[in-house]
Parts: sequence; C-alpha cells; structure tokens
Amino acid sequence: MKRTLAVMLLAMFMIMAFAPMAIAAEGASESGMSFYFGMVVLGSGLAIGLAALGTGIGMGLGIGRACEGVARNPGVSNKIMTTLIVGLALVESLAIYAFVVGMIMMFMFKPFGG
Repeated sequence: MKRTLAVMLLAMFMIMAFAPMAIAAEGASESGMSFYFGMVVLGSGLAIGLAALGTGIGMGLGIGRACEGVARNPGVSNKIMTTLIVGLALVESLAIYAFVVGMIMMFMFKPFGG
C-alpha cells in the first residue's frame, strides 16, 4: 500500500513538473513567457483538483454522518435529509467557485496563445 501511494505521488509530481514544458507554445519560449503560462495552467489545475478533493471529503463525511443519524433515529429522517441536501449544496458551491476561478485564470491569461 505504501509503495503504491509513493508511486502515485511520484507520478503526480512528475506530471506537475513537466506539464508546463509540454503545454507551452513554441513561440512563447522565445519571449520568456512559457514558464509563466505553464504556471497559469498548473495553478488552474491545482485549484480545481484541491477543491474537488476537499469537497469530496466533506461530502463523504456529511453523508456518512447523516446515514448514522437516520440509522439511530429514523423518526427524524426528513429533517436530517433536508439539512443534508442544503449542506451538500453549499459544499458543492465551493468546488464550483474554484472551477470558475480556474477558468478565469485560463481565459484571462490565455496560456494557449488565443
């Protein structure tokens, strides 16, 4: 298990380290902007990925606790489900905000030369 985790982390690091070089345009390297554009792409990807990771963990914990609450007291399942749905919508909005910020970075700084 530890070896698999280490290999996965190493692969993720290699992808993050070499993605800017692979994505950068040929003409941009002459003007010195390829590193800048690569960092924009990397920052956007990390923002979306970390937001999805955090909200996924939060949603999983919330759903798990709601299931425990319904299992302990089935009489209040309607109240728990209503609160759960509102909470999940608020947690999901955080991931959507991160996605929007990442897309703004991508389109405002135009790393693909558009």
